[in-house]
Amino acid sequence: MRRGVGDGFVDSQGVREYLLGLQQRIVSAFEALDGKPFRRDTWEKPADAPLGGGGLTCIVEDGNLLERGGVGFSHVTGTKLPPSASAQRPQLAGRGFEAIGVSLVFHPRNPYVPTVHMNVRFFIARDAQSADAWWFGGGMDLTPYYATEEDARHFHATCRQALEPFGSALHPRFKRWCDEYFFLKHRNEPRGIGGVFFDDFNELGFERSFALMRAIGDAFLAAYLPIVERNRQRHYGPREREFQAYRRGRYVEFNLVHDRGTLFGLQSGGRTESILMSLPPVVHWKYDWHPEPGTPEARLYSDFLRPRDWA
Repeated sequence: MRRGVGDGFVDSQGVREYLLGLQQRIVSAFEALDGKPFRRDTWEKPADAPLGGGGLTCIVEDGNLLERGGVGFSHVTGTKLPPSASAQRPQLAGRGFEAIGVSLVFHPRNPYVPTVHMNVRFFIARDAQSADAWWFGGGMDLTPYYATEEDARHFHATCRQALEPFGSALHPRFKRWCDEYFFLKHRNEPRGIGGVFFDDFNELGFERSFALMRAIGDAFLAAYLPIVERNRQRHYGPREREFQAYRRGRYVEFNLVHDRGTLFGLQSGGRTESILMSLPPVVHWKYDWHPEPGTPEARLYSDFLRPRDWA
């Protein structure tokens, strides 16, 4: 525990224990669903590395459900916040830091099962001359290839319900933030159908802000599992797989060009294999391709890849 801005003691050990437990719950659930065990890869940064600490990467590849799925826990320290972490708070640039988080991406094999991302994290920026600054961040978002209204409504309604105990204003705010953040500016299109996203969050004090982060993490399985179960047995062929691989290219573009988590990991000297486990195993790019009007592929663009009040 350490003293934070205006909030007594900050329980970073409690955050660590929660996140390790969350990682294990999610991995166990998907090992049961997939039928293939995840590989567990414990890692630690070398003593002479600029970034200290370590983590646990749990990953499955070529599974029955998941073509690739990764759930990573990391607890790292550094002597200087990288630019991606201090972009919203330039006054903290140059401080030492501690970062604890769980991040996951699941890329299912069946194109009718959406890709999903979830991340919950905690930062402390240290200053020997003043109190530590701390904040929480995270969220979850859905990236379908062949979307249904039922799935979109369920995912967003679960996100809304998770945030309701913290005030009615938070879900619209975090949903809008998600829509704006997971947007490919160079393509002028959303990555998927959104969800919720928040960052630099400490306005409820430590205990309530920590509770909010836990609410997001605890809601993940309820938000995603019913969608998986509804769609995992749907028949698909080469056409659907080809479109899935094409749309996965947008996922790669966002993660490598815009994502602050990826940039933070690479800028801070993080573990490259764990950072890039979010990338799909099979991806295609086509030059100036557009779906034929009236097709299911075109419906993704016309009906889903635009902000809507799904909940």
